[in-house]
Amino acid sequence: MAGMAGRMSTVIKAKVSKLLDRAEDPGETLDYSYQKQLESLQDVKKGIADVVTAKKRLGMQASKLEQSVVKLDTQARQALAAGNEELARTALERKGLAQTELQGLDQQVTELETQQEKLVESEKRLRTKIESFRTKKEVIKAQYSAAEAQVRISEAATGVGEEMADVGLAMQRAVDKTEDMRARASAVEELEAAGTFEDLTQLGSGQDDIDRQLAELGSGGMVDDELSRMKAELGMGTSEPAPGELGSGEAGEAGEEKT
Repeated sequence: MAGMAGRMSTVIKAKVSKLLDRAEDPGETLDYSYQKQLESLQDVKKGIADVVTAKKRLGMQASKLEQSVVKLDTQARQALAAGNEELARTALERKGLAQTELQGLDQQVTELETQQEKLVESEKRLRTKIESFRTKKEVIKAQYSAAEAQVRISEAATGVGEEMADVGLAMQRAVDKTEDMRARASAVEELEAAGTFEDLTQLGSGQDDIDRQLAELGSGGMVDDELSRMKAELGMGTSEPAPGELGSGEAGEAGEEKT
């Protein structure tokens, strides 16, 4: 079961990787990478600005402490001149604390300056790298576009592209259907010549071939009789005597021969 699950996972990953490869546009990927590098450069610049701001703030505090040291020194001298040694001692103690704090600030400022220099160097290197990447990116995009256009032209010329493949399949299907229709038409003609198909107008009439022939003879005689009656009514003569008339004439001629 574990082996089957591992195999399914591998197949799914392979399918997803293939889909991603087809969907990925190198130009878009390069532009995205360039944008991320620009964001990193902006982060470095912001870091430099933060360090400079912190250094300025420490500088302002150091300036205040320097002023405080000078003031406390003056106050200690004034107190000592006035004979107040205790007050002078307190002023000197505060002066010492201010000087110690001032030294700590100076050390922090020095560290910030070192950090600022490192960030500036990093910013320069990153900027150079981004400029180089931008140049290479544009070259690669141009090469990819040219190669893509060449592939499309070659596929169109050779007919191996996906669209041409679809056209080829459609043509093959049309040829197959045409052949099927020709075969069907030939089969129908062959069956019709063999008399396999009956006259659809005679279906359900209950007549066979002999009945149809007798019906045709009967209808023909009726037409002849009707035509003779119409001629008699219209007084139209005929070149040949009617059967009755021919009989009477022959009888007269026979009587004359006897006399």
